[in-house]
Amino acid sequence: MKVCIIAEGCYPYVVGGVSSWVHSLINSFSNMEVILLTVVANRSQRGKFAYELPENVTQVYEVYLEDKEWTKSKGAGKNISLSRKENEALRALILDEDGDYWPTLFQLFQKSFSVDKFLMGEEFLRAAQDCYEKKYNQLTFSDFLWTLRSIYLPLFLTMKTDVPKADLYHCVATGYSGILGSMGKIRHGGQLIISEHGIYTREREEEIIKAKWVANIYKNLWIEQFRKMSRLAYAQANVVTSLYAHARELQIELGCPPEKTRVTPNGINAARLSDIPGKHPEDEPFISVGAVLRVTPIKDVKTMIQAFDFAKKKQPRLKLWIMGPWEEDKEYAEECFELVKVLELSDVEFTGRVDIREYLGRMDMTILTSISEGQPLTILESYAAKKPVIATDVGNCKGLIYGEDDDFGEAGILTHIMNVKEIAEAMVDLAANSAMRRRMGESGYKRLMSKYTIEKMKATYEELYRNCAKELGILYPTEPFHLEL
Repeated sequence: MKVCIIAEGCYPYVVGGVSSWVHSLINSFSNMEVILLTVVANRSQRGKFAYELPENVTQVYEVYLEDKEWTKSKGAGKNISLSRKENEALRALILDEDGDYWPTLFQLFQKSFSVDKFLMGEEFLRAAQDCYEKKYNQLTFSDFLWTLRSIYLPLFLTMKTDVPKADLYHCVATGYSGILGSMGKIRHGGQLIISEHGIYTREREEEIIKAKWVANIYKNLWIEQFRKMSRLAYAQANVVTSLYAHARELQIELGCPPEKTRVTPNGINAARLSDIPGKHPEDEPFISVGAVLRVTPIKDVKTMIQAFDFAKKKQPRLKLWIMGPWEEDKEYAEECFELVKVLELSDVEFTGRVDIREYLGRMDMTILTSISEGQPLTILESYAAKKPVIATDVGNCKGLIYGEDDDFGEAGILTHIMNVKEIAEAMVDLAANSAMRRRMGESGYKRLMSKYTIEKMKATYEELYRNCAKELGILYPTEPFHLEL
């Protein structure tokens, strides 16, 4: 059974979060041949992998959303004339009309022609004019046209991809990866699973609403684009998974048929963190707070540092460890380093990327101040080490801390997003009560072992994979995959 895993902007280029989940999934199914189809911004990221790929990964294909047209095939630099059916499909896409127009568009973009010239050509201009006159004639046409071109360039480049043949396409989001998965299913047959960690459409909506590069009047055009892409993925998928119940509700609200949905919680290898070293002698004077994360804006490290500053004034024994890479957004990381200097904070340590097994046992608690999350693996890892967690109320953090279907009790403290006062108070409260820290750590461990282990996650996806094999009429492999040379 050949599985094509399709990821956007994560594995294998950055560590943590969704990337860790993908890496764990591939390793869990060593009996599968895996093809990676990855979506990245441009060729500057080509081959810059942060992970050593598992042995059962046989091929890697990269799709660039910003790219030059490198192909030298016959007709590649030419424009193209559309048939009536293709024109109707293009207009239906731009106008967001009902109808099964995607297969026609997928066939169209497999032809040899220039996407750049197509977007600047007469066929696209006429389609844009029709859309403008029917829905957007209150806008300035030239601005509207250039907005459409910027919206459709990455989509059309994605649809030019020669998707590899596989038995199962497993997308880690909707969006552009959902487009590729849908193309693979329509073109080659097979099954399609969509596994959303965050709800892709909602995340893009939040980004666009806050974005300064999109004029307010055009934000809805971008949001509409991501919604229609997600609707396609939901329509083509055989199964759509989410990490927790509320995420499933959002998927249904965005157009996913309820009968396709399934809640499949994350899972980690708890045994890997069972016998980790405890505090070093030099740690004893401190009450250590650990943050395992990428130093990026979405993790809101600045709020964490500011809150630590307030907490440190009330409890001088506190020490903050920020454990994770900072290369992904160097400008933001430098701003965080500078903030520590400006506040004259001692006892804040940026470790860079580390093996958390060498550090988690030294912590008294962990912290996550993100402004967006799904079901954070870092919280589960903290629970495996029996450490309580301070986390903002995003994604499934509330369910992980307080429980959804168990009576194990609180495993940490939940705060509001960007609330420096609440986060500081949470650090001070946990620092003051070692018995509470132990109790919460035990609660978290029990919650983890009851629902969030790698064994439970593997069993869930093995069932899904077996069902796909059965639907395809092929044998489910039981032996480890070996590449025959």
